[in-house]
Amino acid sequence: MAVKHLKAKIKAFFEKAFPERQIYHRSGGAVRYVSISPWRQAMMAGAATLVVGWCLFATVAVLLKGPGGVDVVSGGDRGSARLERELRQAKAAEQTALALLETRTSDFNEAIDEAESRHDTLKRLMSSFQGLDSASAIALTGEASLLIDSTIEEGDPRQSRPEWDESNAANGSSFRDRTDRLIHDQAGFLDSFEEEAVQRAESARGVIRLTGVPASRVLEQNGVGGPFIPINFSAAAATTGAAAPTDPFARRIYEVEARLKEAQDYERAMRSLPLGIPVQGSYRETSGFGYRSDPFNRRTAFHEGTDFGAFTGAPIVSTAPGKVVHAGVKGGYGRTVEIDHGSGFRTLYAHMNTISVKLGQEVAIGQKVGTMGSTGRSTGPHLHYEIYFRGKSYDPIKFLRAGKHVH
Repeated sequence: MAVKHLKAKIKAFFEKAFPERQIYHRSGGAVRYVSISPWRQAMMAGAATLVVGWCLFATVAVLLKGPGGVDVVSGGDRGSARLERELRQAKAAEQTALALLETRTSDFNEAIDEAESRHDTLKRLMSSFQGLDSASAIALTGEASLLIDSTIEEGDPRQSRPEWDESNAANGSSFRDRTDRLIHDQAGFLDSFEEEAVQRAESARGVIRLTGVPASRVLEQNGVGGPFIPINFSAAAATTGAAAPTDPFARRIYEVEARLKEAQDYERAMRSLPLGIPVQGSYRETSGFGYRSDPFNRRTAFHEGTDFGAFTGAPIVSTAPGKVVHAGVKGGYGRTVEIDHGSGFRTLYAHMNTISVKLGQEVAIGQKVGTMGSTGRSTGPHLHYEIYFRGKSYDPIKFLRAGKHVH
């Protein structure tokens, strides 16, 4: 219904715009007419519109041409060429920026990898560093001057690092500046590690020297040694893929690790020393180490230990961790306990009243091994205490004095 209504409206509009027309023609007294239908009028109007439109287009085209037939639109072509040129320049700048970004990204990734590698190395060094004895365990007292006199002849002479030059950082980029400062700080950490390791090695070596035992012999007994093989940085870098041999950080790592290893060797050797006090509680020294007049026959004899007097039943304890290698009567020593502390050290506890340990038993420092008595060749209750290193006896008093710097 709606479609029919729309058609009726269109037909009414068409008939109103193009009503049927008649043209009359008078000729020779005769009148004729020609009838023009609405559809023919519409076709004639369309043709007239096309002709007028074409004339207007041709007129505009002629007006747009300048003198000599030069096309005015060429100015638009020049604008298009300029835009294309600017576009090409923008693309070239974009490519340059992308290349620079890629280079910076590569440098950044390399710097991050290097920083992570250095961080892992510092963590490993820190772990080794924490494995050393606490610095407070070697608390120096009034006799610290003896430790200060100790030196490490085998060590390479240390050289001071060049001071940080801020102008060098100012010449580089901000990123390079930051990485350089980071590397500088890491070098400072390494210096701190090295200084602390040297201090600990010197302290441990000084304690060993106080006992009278040569530190070099103690280290030999601890299995330190081997052929001299100089470090080949080029070979190490090619084999392990480490930093270039010219990298100062790689060389500093080798140096600091050597110092840490040295400190560990000395402290390991120091831990094997019998530095504890053999008598628990108050005691007195009744006879020292060395030549003396024998208490029985009054003849000069060598006393290979030190006698400590207290009371019968006073606890006698181990002066270092070790293993009991003898527990029983031993000639003139009476009831005796011998303990092997490793690294060539042995201690002997004689004239005991009772024995609290068994053969082959592992003992800790300060563990009770028996009680004081007067068995064997003795004039009264006391402990005869001896210290041996590789079969040679040493003055126990020196070990006790050295132990004051540790325990």
